Amino acid sequence: MLEDKIRSVQGRRPKVLGHAETLKSAVIVPLITENDEIYVVFEKRAATLKWQPGEICFPGGRTEPCDKGTRASAVRETCEELGLSPDDIEIIAPLDIMVHPANCMIFPYLAFINARHQIRLNYQEVERLLFVPLSYLLEAKPQIHNVSVRMFMEEDFPFELIPQGKNYPLRIGNYWQYFYFWEGEVIWGMTSRILQHFIDLLKS
Repeated sequence: MLEDKIRSVQGRRPKVLGHAETLKSAVIVPLITENDEIYVVFEKRAATLKWQPGEICFPGGRTEPCDKGTRASAVRETCEELGLSPDDIEIIAPLDIMVHPANCMIFPYLAFINARHQIRLNYQEVERLLFVPLSYLLEAKPQIHNVSVRMFMEEDFPFELIPQGKNYPLRIGNYWQYFYFWEGEVIWGMTSRILQHFIDLLKS
């Protein structure tokens, strides 16, 4: 019966609507403790990469069907890029999921790397690492700029089916973009937004 079908969804966990059509990636926000100082570790992407060469990011990458969840994806990608084993990565907690206007979702995980001496970079993907003191990031004042996201309709969009047609007041989305600086490098984009979220958690 239809009523039984309706009741069968009782107790389901909600997901992000439209998540199946998004590109999903998972990253580690890696922390390393050395000489009583905690460092946040960033990668500088190899200049030979087709996508975002030379930019600063967290280790991670796309989720794969073989992964047992996004946490496994984040650990697998980090191990591939840094030459670590899963035992070297101590997951502390998941951070908030980022839903980006460019039709992608990022699943970040906070973790301690317990074997810095074991790091062996995959130079096909990573040029070098940045070790930024967390104490510096907590005190730093990033540049903050507003980014607007607008909707653009295809030529055959049926404006005649909606109120006001082509004059319909489409909404404009806005979000903050953060720029951090370290040793001549710029940390921005999705990486800086995840970083800012982590910093806000610590400050709260």
